[in-house]
Amino acid sequence: MSAELFFILGGIAFAFFFLAWFINRQIKQIAQTQKPSDELLMLMQTTNSRLEEQAKTFNERLDNAARVIMGVQKSVGEMSEIGRNMRDLQEFLRSPKLRGNIGEQVLKELLTQMLPKQKFHLQYAFKSGAIVDAAVTTSGGVIPIDSKFPMENFKKMMGAENEADKKTYEKEFTRDVKKHMDDISKKYILTDEGTIDFALMYIPSENVYYEICNAEGLWEYGQEKRVLPVCPSTFYAFLQSILMSFEGQKIESQAREILSAIRAVEKDYFKVEEGLGVLGKHLNNASNMMSQVFSSFGTLGQKISTTRRLGKETHEEIAELASKEVLDATVN
Repeated sequence: MSAELFFILGGIAFAFFFLAWFINRQIKQIAQTQKPSDELLMLMQTTNSRLEEQAKTFNERLDNAARVIMGVQKSVGEMSEIGRNMRDLQEFLRSPKLRGNIGEQVLKELLTQMLPKQKFHLQYAFKSGAIVDAAVTTSGGVIPIDSKFPMENFKKMMGAENEADKKTYEKEFTRDVKKHMDDISKKYILTDEGTIDFALMYIPSENVYYEICNAEGLWEYGQEKRVLPVCPSTFYAFLQSILMSFEGQKIESQAREILSAIRAVEKDYFKVEEGLGVLGKHLNNASNMMSQVFSSFGTLGQKISTTRRLGKETHEEIAELASKEVLDATVN
């Protein structure tokens, strides 16, 4: 609790208690000098009770106010500590290399959370010896991603005290961003090594990214150099679209496998159909042959029956003729 506030609250409390004491003292003096009536005694008692209740309520409110003030002081102390930590962090981030390391780490975390491990590479090396912070592998080619943190002149521009200084630092900021775009375009867009025809410049700070978008001519310059600036939020959306394309490729691959299996089944079906056709022909020929055999067998049976009948009739005729000749010989 600050000294000024303590004295103010103490003065109020003292004044209140002094007033209560003074009123009570005056009432007692009146009671001693003259005999009070019953109504006056009741009024005195009521007034005294009310003063005591108000004093008690006032003390409670003072205690509550003291607790609230202590809580506020504690919060102010914590905010001061946070402010000191933020200043320490700002001092820590003054080094461009440290800022770059933080940007690369955030980029790594986003890629790890969003994409399959086999679909991206960190510290991707080209044949020229250039190393980009990350690269995403797609069916259309490799997408190079480089983290940049153009913070120095941005901070100066935001903290400028007059319009002239702000314009000066804005020009310096624009120059820094264009240089980063030139480097990325020259070093990492290498279609002969399998990259696609553009690259991403990852900006870890949303504020810096929005300044790049709003700065006159910077976005158009990036399009000219085929370098697309992204921040954590827009990069997340970009990775979502990449992930959807991966899912589409997976579905397409599975569809091709299913189509290949269907074609194999179709081929086997035609083979079976052809075999069944040949078997049907053989069965038809066998059926026709069997019918012919049965027909021939029936004809042969008829011939055998006819022959047997003729043989029997001939035998009977011969027997009858022989008997007749024997009878004639006997008679003669």
